[in-house]
Amino acid sequence: MTPGDRHTRRSWPAAPVALDDVSKAIIEQLQIDGRRSYAAIAAAVGLSEAAVRARVQKLIDGGVVQIVAVTDPLQVGFLRQAMVGVKVSGDMREVAAALGELPEVAYVVTTAGSFDVLCEIVCEDDAHLLDVISRDIRTLPGVVATETFVYLQLNKQHYNWGTR
Repeated sequence: MTPGDRHTRRSWPAAPVALDDVSKAIIEQLQIDGRRSYAAIAAAVGLSEAAVRARVQKLIDGGVVQIVAVTDPLQVGFLRQAMVGVKVSGDMREVAAALGELPEVAYVVTTAGSFDVLCEIVCEDDAHLLDVISRDIRTLPGVVATETFVYLQLNKQHYNWGTR
């Protein structure tokens, strides 16, 4: 999977989904280990394996969860990460959509504040980052200015929110 292969494409704010305690417990089990078997999850939450399988599928189909392999970019050859703030003239959604199509862009957020759009970029090295910013981002129609925040160290990243 390359950095641009993320599958999350949603509008914000998403309509909240009412989750019961059992669905939350299933999600927590998957957050601990996304490879955990339905039988193990069933034992932990007090349902049958078939019921857990059905609930997990409903959560996936409803866009509540994704089950994916999360890689460490440094371990797979992507040595440079950065957040890029983008100032836009015109429709921010068009620029955000164009940024989302770039393979180096891991995620895109439309914001209020100093920047109209923020995007995280994962690149092989500084030369690759410079190329993406110069060639791909700054040349997009509607982009007025960018500011790049190079990551020196990732201090925290987790995926266990949303159930408590």
